[in-house]
Amino acid sequence: MKLLVTGATGKLGAEVVEELLKTVPASQIAVSVRNPEKAEGLRAQGIDVRHGDFDRPETLDAAFQGIDRILIISTDGDTETRIRQHVNAIEAAARAKVGFISYTSLAGAADSKILFAPPHQAAEQALRESGVPYALLRNNWYIENEVGSIQGVIAGAPWITSAGSGKVGWALHQEYAQAAAAVLAGEGHENKTYELSGTLLSQEDFATALGAVLGKEVPVQQVDDETYAGIMKGVGVPDFAIPIVVGIQQGIREGSLEVESSDFEKLLGRPLTPIQEALQQVVSKLS
Repeated sequence: MKLLVTGATGKLGAEVVEELLKTVPASQIAVSVRNPEKAEGLRAQGIDVRHGDFDRPETLDAAFQGIDRILIISTDGDTETRIRQHVNAIEAAARAKVGFISYTSLAGAADSKILFAPPHQAAEQALRESGVPYALLRNNWYIENEVGSIQGVIAGAPWITSAGSGKVGWALHQEYAQAAAAVLAGEGHENKTYELSGTLLSQEDFATALGAVLGKEVPVQQVDDETYAGIMKGVGVPDFAIPIVVGIQQGIREGSLEVESSDFEKLLGRPLTPIQEALQQVVSKLS
């Protein structure tokens, strides 16, 4: 059985490989990366490092040969680029006769109105049309996505948001990696959709938990999208990213990440790390 992880030099991919190595021999693990030189550390551990560029399907045809099960980690970039890359990878896996494809999607992707849902919707459709057994790993939100705001609070700022009363299923990055590894290396996941959401919390709930970790009250400042955009610009968020961060807040406000599910715990075989404990881990890494 040969398993392959794409994007293994990225944060999630690297963590998935790390989790796989706990239960799977290195000789059964392959990675597909755009720049193999960056994966020399993995090669040194006995992992099969292959060149695979989502913009060059011919490299994927070679990278995916002889692979039984694959994890396709969604890429970054604009909507058009991501759709093309995801479809390229899925079609290449089908051509290589890979037996199972897992894909890192987005919470509630099918009906999501959040601005970066379209690349995931296109990928999910391509998977259904591929004829290959698949699993959709619909990731909610990484706690680590909030590091910038957490650092601001540590420095004395309030928790600033335009997400209103919308709730989020935050969980640790590592726990998403553990779930992905469990599906890639496990059995019985064919044609399943897993909504990987933590306990649903409001911005106020999150700020309260963060305050408990920091030992101080964290005030929440709810603003409108225009004000939020101005504040983000003021703290150095680049102009191209302003619509993205504002769009995320809007999506949360409209309930796009308010997906309740126990799938996470089922895949991990244990409860998720409680929010306060998880935040303690994140804050400890910042000091």
